[in-house]
Amino acid sequence: MIVEPFETGGIHRDEHGVAQYTDLPESLIAMLRSTVERWPAREAVVEVGGERLSFRQLWERATRVAGGLRDQGVRPGDRVACLLDAGTDWVVGFLGTMLAGAVTVPVNTRFAEPEIAYVLADSAATLTLPPGGVLPHGAPYVYDDAHLDDLAAIFYTSGTTGRPKGAMTTHRNLLATVENVRRLAGIAADEGAILRNLVSVPLFHVTACNSQLIPQLAIGGATIILPRFGIQEFLRSIVEERITSLTNTPAIYYLAFRQPNIGEFDLSGVDRVAYGGAPVAPALVHQIAAHFPNARLANGFGLTETSSISTYLPHEWALAHAESVGFAAPIVDLAIDAPDPVSGVGELLIRGANVVAGYWNNPEATAASFVDGWLRTGDLARLDDRGLLSIADRAKDMINRGGENVYCVEVENALAGAPGIGESAVVGVPDDMMGEKVGAVVVPLPGVEFDERAVLGHLRELLADFKVPQYFSVRTEPLPRNPGGKIVKSALRSAAFAPVARG
Repeated sequence: MIVEPFETGGIHRDEHGVAQYTDLPESLIAMLRSTVERWPAREAVVEVGGERLSFRQLWERATRVAGGLRDQGVRPGDRVACLLDAGTDWVVGFLGTMLAGAVTVPVNTRFAEPEIAYVLADSAATLTLPPGGVLPHGAPYVYDDAHLDDLAAIFYTSGTTGRPKGAMTTHRNLLATVENVRRLAGIAADEGAILRNLVSVPLFHVTACNSQLIPQLAIGGATIILPRFGIQEFLRSIVEERITSLTNTPAIYYLAFRQPNIGEFDLSGVDRVAYGGAPVAPALVHQIAAHFPNARLANGFGLTETSSISTYLPHEWALAHAESVGFAAPIVDLAIDAPDPVSGVGELLIRGANVVAGYWNNPEATAASFVDGWLRTGDLARLDDRGLLSIADRAKDMINRGGENVYCVEVENALAGAPGIGESAVVGVPDDMMGEKVGAVVVPLPGVEFDERAVLGHLRELLADFKVPQYFSVRTEPLPRNPGGKIVKSALRSAAFAPVARG
């Protein structure tokens, strides 16, 4: 029986069968203007250790940036690349670009210089907002002709292979995500006055920008930005800034709970804690519940191509179904292509008003990934009869062990709770007889020696025997990650693996 845990009113399907919210603002500009008119004096954006802006101040600053961009020749539809550091200037530059009618291109500042150069060239950016630079400044200007299906931003992916691809994100995509967040998190209409969200992940990611910053701008809540991440600064900011809402990767919570002084921080004021972006161990979910005693927990899943969040596991399901990424958002349809008759695993397809318009300047990749109104995600997943989605793996990372499919994420989930393991990644190890066997690259916790027997004992309680790693590679340095924070498995396939001890 399909479960529908979220509000589903005010939705219709268009002529292509795509679910749409009935009553969205005409553009992100119209949405922001409405917020400013309703709550001009409310705190809008705070840079920890820096300035604090009300909604009126944010609007005035952004309109002057828009005027400055116009003075420098930027016109509607032009691309403006944002390389600014996280903080109030980033938000002002992002919004000022839209108020000029231009398309903002948030650039991943963790990219290497050739990757940044590629993004700037591929997007054909008219102008770049450089790190540490002074924002353009001119007479106030607001472009009033933006519409829902106009291009608002291009977010470049940071996949583990190939060139970054620019996801063309429309005003409709962003506003549909705002409404998704409101309904999924159960945010009341009058809650903006007390909702304070700490953004500690980079703003150039859709997680921070689309599902944290922009929804806060819509509901009149405060966005608190940590310009440089440090775990102690993160914990202090929760207390000092009276944070009520957090969204992070599981690794951040894992690190926070292992701080010797964690007990010194009063975390009881946080009433929403979300996590996602990586597998989460059930034990960690229970630790999150213990450290944030008054918070509702949630797991979220989404992609750059879905403007961030597409599924959501609400609090009532979080502890008992930690392996799942939840139910489809109200305007999202999920489907599994060519499911395995035994496991039910197949490629995840997503359709909805939050799915972007395609890849900028890349018709071949667009045609391959956006097919008949559906996004082919490249993720292997299963849907149960209640509508709960579980991610099995990326298609290219699945291990075929003598005809048995082993989903790396499932093994990594099990390793996440194994004794003494800090980080892990699972890859296929070539084998003459089986084709591939399961190999695990592990990083022990600081000061802990790898105990193969204990780890294997833990895994054998959770996994079928053919899924348990036959090889381990132990390293002391962190696992390699790309600028988006994803583990680069191609760099691990040549690791020195040792077969597990028999017995």
